[in-house]
Amino acid sequence: MRIDGTCHCGAIAFEAEADPATASICHCTDCQAMTGTAFRANIRVEAPNFRLLRGTPTRYLKTTADSGNHRIQSFCPTCGTPVYATAPGDNPPVYTVRIGTLRQREQLTPKVQNWFTSARPWVTELGALPRNAKG
Repeated sequence: MRIDGTCHCGAIAFEAEADPATASICHCTDCQAMTGTAFRANIRVEAPNFRLLRGTPTRYLKTTADSGNHRIQSFCPTCGTPVYATAPGDNPPVYTVRIGTLRQREQLTPKVQNWFTSARPWVTELGALPRNAKG
């Protein structure tokens, strides 16, 4: 599937080819802290299929993720929108793109929830909460 997206302010733009079956939610404590919320929605993109069109993301090296791996977190230096994560180095094999940045986000339903042992207990009860159309 062809995907494209931008950060909130538009300073960073990218395009990629991704398999919708790789859309996921991550409940790890790193994703909770870095999003300021309960989880993060991602899609896996093989490196040859990812292309920055505009801007240069700021990169932050998370030295030890919950997985034990080193991860580069990339975000817009202007608005702070998280854009992707990847392995350190010049030729990372994969980009983990943040679904919320994509124009096609409505078409990308997560297929798996990772690190569910770290999920906030109320996540499974969201369907029971009152729903406001606005606000």
